[in-house]
Amino acid sequence: MTEKKTLLLTGGSRGIGHATVKHFNAAGWKVITASRQQWDSECPWSDGDHNHIHLDLSDIDAVYNAIGEIQEKLGNGKLHALVNNAGISPKTTDGSRMGVLDTDYDTWLKVFNVNFFSTAILAKGLFSELREVKGSIINVTSIASSKVHPFAGVAYASSKAALSTLTRELAFEMGPFGVRVNCIAPGEIETSILSPGTEDIVAAQVPMKRLGKPEEVASLIYYLCNNGSSYINGAEIHVNGGQHV
Repeated sequence: MTEKKTLLLTGGSRGIGHATVKHFNAAGWKVITASRQQWDSECPWSDGDHNHIHLDLSDIDAVYNAIGEIQEKLGNGKLHALVNNAGISPKTTDGSRMGVLDTDYDTWLKVFNVNFFSTAILAKGLFSELREVKGSIINVTSIASSKVHPFAGVAYASSKAALSTLTRELAFEMGPFGVRVNCIAPGEIETSILSPGTEDIVAAQVPMKRLGKPEEVASLIYYLCNNGSSYINGAEIHVNGGQHV
């Protein structure tokens, strides 16, 4: 009997994360989710309520404490994929992007805790479980990590750029143990939280002249967690219809 593989994903309540969980579940994986949102009974994957961890990634002590709970849910000491998808990008009171002049230290710290530090802590804390099965880590960065974006704030963009660098460092450090670490950088993806004006960005900057679909990102994440990508390590793959060119 083929061993059932296990995914741990942060930020699975909507958008790319939600599509990713659905994709892996449909492929027969056991899925463990961790997010600050409570489990929604309408989520269409099996055992989701049992395998959900209520976790605020901005609380670093809580992240450390969650390692043991995750290991208990794994049960067999094996983790085939860790997908760090959670991310926050605070806005000003009028809904616009926050620059350096708008951003105080507490905001910087909260954004980096969620988008960056928690990723490093989970990778370190679950390394043994990943090494056991030569698993994969996928970090979700952003097009905002390499160019100024009209909606993504400075703390978000900086944290995603740092996450891209962390991906390379983890790939170098964990590669000798068979653990591959890659990241994907989505552009304008069709979700429920698109900012007004996104259509203008698509028209002016995206050669394919359309939004991306969450499933198009999820299918790439799935590919990077399977044997077909077994020699891809330390890569950052753009998923933006050519917006980065």
